Amino acid sequence: MSWLPAMTLAFGLSASAAMAQGTATQTTRAEPLSMSALASMCAASPSGESPLAAFCQGVIVGAGQYHSAVSAANGRPIFCLPEPSPTMQDVQTAFVRWAAANTQYSSELAVSALMRFAASTYPCPPQPAPAQPARRR
Repeated sequence: MSWLPAMTLAFGLSASAAMAQGTATQTTRAEPLSMSALASMCAASPSGESPLAAFCQGVIVGAGQYHSAVSAANGRPIFCLPEPSPTMQDVQTAFVRWAAANTQYSSELAVSALMRFAASTYPCPPQPAPAQPARRR
């Protein structure tokens, strides 16, 4: 899939744990954000009152918006949110639980792990089978 490398590059270049900790005035090299680092930030303050929670929620929202844009252009989405949509706090808490249960992805890029989480937590309904041409008798 071509969306994953582009999404991975975008988030890998823009997200780092150092930025989330407020070191923007220092010259630091942005490091790719891992699933375990994002899950730690999301678990630190699930109420949304801290900079870590804000960063966590920003990564989740950004990944979701990117997914919407890419799936609108390329067809089938990776995940489908239910109606009514879950709250940000519900998604954040669910991601932390999923990450704890799926430690095999700890070193994976956070955005890739978010897509795995979303696909397993909010699966899309199956696509109908393509119509078969009528048989001639």
